[in-house]
Amino acid sequence: MIATIIFVAGLILAIWCVLDILKQPISLVGKIIVAVIVLATNWLGLLLYYFWARHHLTSWFK
Repeated sequence: MIATIIFVAGLILAIWCVLDILKQPISLVGKIIVAVIVLATNWLGLLLYYFWARHHLTSWFK
């Protein structure tokens, strides 16, 4: 039961992150790269994206 709740929470947060990545003013290739990294690294990727990377994406993918 708890594992299911954690899985669903991670899935919802991953979808939110990907939607947020798609709104960023970067190239399509940059969006795909960041989305794949976030999805592949699961909770660690979600946390890193939310607290650090989302503020730096535009400077990384000019």
